[in-house]
Amino acid sequence: MKRGRSFVGFGVLLAALACQGRGPAELRTGPRIGLVLKTPNNPFFIDMQRGAEEAARRLGVRLVVQSPEREIDVEKQMQIVENLVQTGVAALCIAPASSKGIIPALAKANAARIPIVVVDDEVDAAAAAEAGVRTDSYVGSDNVEGGRLAGRHLVDASRGRAKVAVLEGIPGHETSDSRLRGFREAIAAAPGIEVVSSQTAN
Repeated sequence: MKRGRSFVGFGVLLAALACQGRGPAELRTGPRIGLVLKTPNNPFFIDMQRGAEEAARRLGVRLVVQSPEREIDVEKQMQIVENLVQTGVAALCIAPASSKGIIPALAKANAARIPIVVVDDEVDAAAAAEAGVRTDSYVGSDNVEGGRLAGRHLVDASRGRAKVAVLEGIPGHETSDSRLRGFREAIAAAPGIEVVSSQTAN
């Protein structure tokens, strides 16, 4: 999936969801849509915001972009979502800081009948089902396969013999956990690859 194209695509999807059930006056002013990222400082999320803003300009959508300063600040992200729900956004797009921790805030969006598009990390399916939370769509990549690709590249580049130190992502984040799992699967097939250290870099 091409990153820029996919980000513009979720902007189009959000606009379509937001316009469902809107009257002519609301359409003229454009629906107000919340985009909640994990952090404003990561190049991936900077690109995501740029793509969403491009789609919003083209579609006449009023986009509100907010995020906590730290990627691991789930509480702050929940507050942002709750504030957007209270101010009445037409739709919500979110890259969850925690696939489980964000569930209570999404439940409030459901209660307000605000459509939810999840990007990057999927919400935990079991936790969502238990809380009765429903999301409308997901836009993201196969992170397990991404980890496998990195592992296979390392095996090929080292010709199957290397001592490896792994810097992991944020523990408990679906994205980093999935990539680590895929990476370990790929190098498991190469007995000459030895992981000498594996620890979080957050």
